[in-house]
Amino acid sequence: MLSVNALHRSSASSLVHRLLPPSHLHTRPRSAAAAAAATATWNTTHIFVLSNPILSLLERSTSLSHLKQVQAQMTVTGLVSDPLALSRLVAFCAISNSRDLNYCTKILYSACNANAFSWNVAIRGFIEGGDPREAFNLYRQMLRNDGLRPDNYTYPLLLKLCGGLKLKDLGREVLGHVVKLGFDQDLFVHNAVINLLVALGELGDARKLFDGSPVRDLVSWNTLITGYIKGGQTEGALRSYRKMESEGFKPDEVTMIAMVSLCAQVEDLNLGREFHRFIEENQLTMTVPLSNALMDMYVKCGNLELAERIFDNMTGKTAISWTTILCGYAKFGYLDKARNLFDQIPEKNVVPWNALMGGYIQSKRGKEALSLFNEMQAGGIKPDEVTMVHCLAACSQLGALEVGVWVHHYIEKHKLSLNVALGTALVDMYAKCGNIDRALNVFQDMPARNSLTWTAVICGLALHGHAQDALCFFSEMVDNGLKPDDVTFLGVLSACRHAGLVEVGRRFFNQMMSEFNIKPQLEHYSCMVDLLGRAGLLEEAAELIDSLPMKADATIWGSLFFACRVHRNVSLGERVASELLKLNPDDGGNYVLLANIYGEANMWEEAGKVRKMMRKRGVEKTPGCSSIEVDGIVNEFTVRDKSHPQAESIYECLVQLTGQLCLVDISNEFSLDF
Repeated sequence: MLSVNALHRSSASSLVHRLLPPSHLHTRPRSAAAAAAATATWNTTHIFVLSNPILSLLERSTSLSHLKQVQAQMTVTGLVSDPLALSRLVAFCAISNSRDLNYCTKILYSACNANAFSWNVAIRGFIEGGDPREAFNLYRQMLRNDGLRPDNYTYPLLLKLCGGLKLKDLGREVLGHVVKLGFDQDLFVHNAVINLLVALGELGDARKLFDGSPVRDLVSWNTLITGYIKGGQTEGALRSYRKMESEGFKPDEVTMIAMVSLCAQVEDLNLGREFHRFIEENQLTMTVPLSNALMDMYVKCGNLELAERIFDNMTGKTAISWTTILCGYAKFGYLDKARNLFDQIPEKNVVPWNALMGGYIQSKRGKEALSLFNEMQAGGIKPDEVTMVHCLAACSQLGALEVGVWVHHYIEKHKLSLNVALGTALVDMYAKCGNIDRALNVFQDMPARNSLTWTAVICGLALHGHAQDALCFFSEMVDNGLKPDDVTFLGVLSACRHAGLVEVGRRFFNQMMSEFNIKPQLEHYSCMVDLLGRAGLLEEAAELIDSLPMKADATIWGSLFFACRVHRNVSLGERVASELLKLNPDDGGNYVLLANIYGEANMWEEAGKVRKMMRKRGVEKTPGCSSIEVDGIVNEFTVRDKSHPQAESIYECLVQLTGQLCLVDISNEFSLDF
């Protein structure tokens, strides 16, 4: 930390340039609405200002040219030498709707009587204007200015800026100034310091400071509680909330937003209902942010009805309000309601589009997701990384490689950030659409990968039959310190299944629990049953099903059923068929497969009985379905389906192809070998 004597000397020269590199000094431009909201409070109600003819005229100024006229009168009358009057000029230039920050600094640097308020409001103006470097330059000039020193309004501005930009070293140095100048006991500054530590993720230090401070208020508690929640430490947040209540502090809207968000995070509906009752019983104002938090909590906790009720009773709905309930409809599969609501949203940015696309993807309606993307482009909405992830997921569902390649080119052309989520989606799309080489190229080019990325490439390699490569990638993933999840092991077991690696599969299956503490799900048991069944170990597969800790589903029995046909095990096949018909008596495929098992064993009478039973129950064989991608459009076909707009031409072509195939067969039959 700097000494008091060094504050004006060394700190001023090093504070910005040594600790604040240019790459850290850019913030996103704010929307016009956000700027207006932030700058709407520049006026004052000070009696001296309102009673003075010139200053009252300044308060009504709406342009810089008007301000300059008033400034000229202030200069002529000598009013500009008054620190309060000067501060009104600075405030207009710094934080009004007609702000001019360059002119603001000219006024400030040329004045000899500017007080701390003028410097603070100028610092605030540069922070809100997205120029934090100049804000710290002003602070440096304050330190150099004899007879002027920062006050308890200066440091909350700087500390909040450091926290927002995650400038740890600079924040620590500003904190040193706070201590040296004796502002650490000021409640306003104290809360800003807690907020800084929370923003930097130093919750332990924030808690120590909080516990050791003689000054604290509701803002202090809210800052600490919010910090715990943002850091994922929900138990610490809940304990702090209970202690706050026990010390007699009454929660306000900010407290409730934090606690309701906690309930959404842990998906605790009962606790969420408790806080909702508290809000109603204590008649807290149901502001839009609080209503949005409650809706989000109910959606994430699975109670869409209560979320709808809050939405219907809201006044002044924002984009977040519409998007929250839209996400609820999409999450629970009410896509028609989601689409209707989507069409009612007055002004849609990219977020509602992404929410509806995500709903289509979740419901396996990839074609509608891509159609929505086309609407989005036609409407002039600029997609973001989330949009592209949804598009790639749709391509993965449909096997639409051409569209997926186009999306990849779009990402590169528009220089979208290839973050982990987007890179993983690309790997997954290429793997599932049949181009494992491109999937591997994307994987190698990614600047950062997580366990989901590794899982995508492992599952892709397994899908393409590259079992040994999949297992090598798994070993490399573990060696890199990444923890596999249940989906990773699904890919590993699938690789073993396709390659017939029974012993290796057994070892990995046992490792799930013993080494990685992952409880096998039905999908993992299904892989093992299929692995054993393909190897002819039918009895072991049946014993594994009998030992399941949960009820076997049709997929597991189906894997064993298929193995019974391959290895012509009629007796076990009959038992498995009985289980399958109990689970799904309307699945025609099970009847057909059982009849085939009987037929291949020359048990024609039994095969006939199965087909007779099928007709008696009115069960029909599920028609085959195939799809093909042409010019980026996925076309689906089912047996005897003539709904395609070009059906007549398609069937005419099929007739011609069938005729040509017959000619080939005949020519092969009568060909002579010279």
